[in-house]
Amino acid sequence: MAQFLSAKEQPIDKVFSSDYVFTIPGYQRPYSWSTEQALELLEDLLGAMADGPSDLHEAIPYFLGSIVLIKKDNRPESEVVDGQQRLTTLTILLSAIRHTSQDVDLQSEVTDYLYEKGKKSTGTPDRFRLTLRERDRDFFRNFIQKEQRLGDLIILNSRLTDVEARIKDNVHVLTSRLSILSQSNLERLQQFIVTRCFLVVVSTPDLDSAYRIFGVMNSRGLDLSATDVLKADVIGNLPEELRSTYTKKWEDEEESMGRERFNDLFSHIRSVYLKAKSKHTLLKDFKENIDFLKDGLKNSPQRLMDEVILPMAEDFDQISSSQFSGTQLVDSINGHLHWLNRLEFKDWVPPALAFMVRHRNDAQKVLNFFSDLERISFSMMLRRENVNVRIRRFSEITHEIENGINLHNATSALQLTPFEQDATIEVLNGPLYGHMQTRALALLLKRLDQLLSNQNAIYSGDASIEHVLPQNPTDGSEWLNWIPDVRDRTLWVHRLGNLVLLSRHKNSAAQNYDFERKKKTYFSSKNGITNFALTTQVLRSNEWGISTLIERQKVLLDSLKNHWKLSEFNPLSHSAPSSETPTLYLVNSGILLGTAQASGPNFIVHKGSKARSKWAGAEHSYTHLRNKLIEAKNLVPGIDQEWLEFAEDVCFESPSAASATILGRTDNGRETWKVQGTNQSFSEWQKIRDSN
Repeated sequence: MAQFLSAKEQPIDKVFSSDYVFTIPGYQRPYSWSTEQALELLEDLLGAMADGPSDLHEAIPYFLGSIVLIKKDNRPESEVVDGQQRLTTLTILLSAIRHTSQDVDLQSEVTDYLYEKGKKSTGTPDRFRLTLRERDRDFFRNFIQKEQRLGDLIILNSRLTDVEARIKDNVHVLTSRLSILSQSNLERLQQFIVTRCFLVVVSTPDLDSAYRIFGVMNSRGLDLSATDVLKADVIGNLPEELRSTYTKKWEDEEESMGRERFNDLFSHIRSVYLKAKSKHTLLKDFKENIDFLKDGLKNSPQRLMDEVILPMAEDFDQISSSQFSGTQLVDSINGHLHWLNRLEFKDWVPPALAFMVRHRNDAQKVLNFFSDLERISFSMMLRRENVNVRIRRFSEITHEIENGINLHNATSALQLTPFEQDATIEVLNGPLYGHMQTRALALLLKRLDQLLSNQNAIYSGDASIEHVLPQNPTDGSEWLNWIPDVRDRTLWVHRLGNLVLLSRHKNSAAQNYDFERKKKTYFSSKNGITNFALTTQVLRSNEWGISTLIERQKVLLDSLKNHWKLSEFNPLSHSAPSSETPTLYLVNSGILLGTAQASGPNFIVHKGSKARSKWAGAEHSYTHLRNKLIEAKNLVPGIDQEWLEFAEDVCFESPSAASATILGRTDNGRETWKVQGTNQSFSEWQKIRDSN
């Protein structure tokens, strides 16, 4: 007769009885409940018990959730597909009650829930109610299930695995909490657990049925991660003789990387093959939306493990820990990885994985790749590209890697376009403080600081960003003598040349000290030495005027330009603007939108500049001009839906027509277009030119 799925509400008295002999299969994830979860379970039980009547048989049943088993009718052997965390923690709790109780009879009764003594009359052998995975089995039996051993575990000082350490920690918090209960309450708790606490036991006849239930329960919010379900699918589809081997490989990687990083790996694997921002869950993408992964799960799980999951796990471990292993160029490669890993976004990881699985054995190729990947990633951070733009760009790089395209060709997605190089330099040469998020600016300054220290500096902990020229110098201070014009102070105060790093926050009142006092009490440590090369440079200066700032700005900017190869196509001049028409920039909300040049009566916006996709202001003649440019395909959709892009140079009658087209509203372009390398408006530049 065919067997079907069954679901029963069972009290713990029945769950830990001869009706079930639980085994955790080797392909299951390790025991992972934390002390917080274990203690929360106990507190919930104590609270429910306290709310119940004096006669616990009349108490409302307390449900502990569901477990999924592979179990045949009338047979106690039960393979646990879902529920090992609850069953294991309940076993630990029962053992802790036995250890804490002083009642010999109660101790003996608890033992019956942990261990079944065999009976000759019925032909049943001695057996434990719950058997953990093979690698955890003996430890759990010796210290948790056997009598008189829990105390030995509490004082155990041996080196433990992650699972063993979790078990010991949970024993400690549970016994500590139970020890403050009276013996009568301890006995009452034991009675409440075994008689009024219930599990919904879902039994299925075979592995396939169990995995289907497992997946359904996960999709409805039970405490399983996507990688747990994927593991069940991958391992479950392997031939039985391979399951143990590949379970060990899977769990070795998971334990080595840590559960959080291991889960992140699968999101990056999805991005490698999806090459787009996902609109679905990780499971749906693996099982339905990505053909290669879907086919691997169903038809070739061994190949999926050997060619995708395991090699990418190894590479991701090296990438995310900045620990590339090889015989050549290791320090240089890990240096780039170190700075990539400090970025707040991780969209660069999928192309890094795709590259490493193909070229990990060619150290020079790896170094060149990560050098360029750092360059484009930091440029995106500086230009404040949003997540959609980043995902699209990094997906293009992944596509090029998979198709063997030369990544170092100027047209590759890995390389910065001339426009992007200019845009990056313009951000670096502008007022950084206040236009960048503090963490991003601190990261930029640390990267620069290491370049100045010949890559030798090591950074730990936080650093504060400070101004040399104060933001609000006091009346009569030497700062006002050195830089008397408020426009000059406004131009320089937030730029790279005026910023330093400090290893700790100082007294804010000291920020306005005169220069010498500020160097001694604010920028120096007790021994007169600072941790940062950026700050050491300042200590060597005797005054802080415009000429010092110009020189320092050039040195710092050149260091970043040289490192990120920003001067190859369109180097910027740091001299004062000439009388000839300079390059102009339009920045809005810290984002560079376009470059342009005046040519006689005309105003030319350069190819590659951006324009907002929708007109947001009141109806105007510029609205119709903008629509004509779209119809003529001078403005075309960009890679991000929020922006259009100039497909070619476009000539406008005025700076205002150009800036209005870009901003999607009317605008005084003579004030918003700025001269390259300065904070000078186009209008101010024209006045100076005309006066000369």
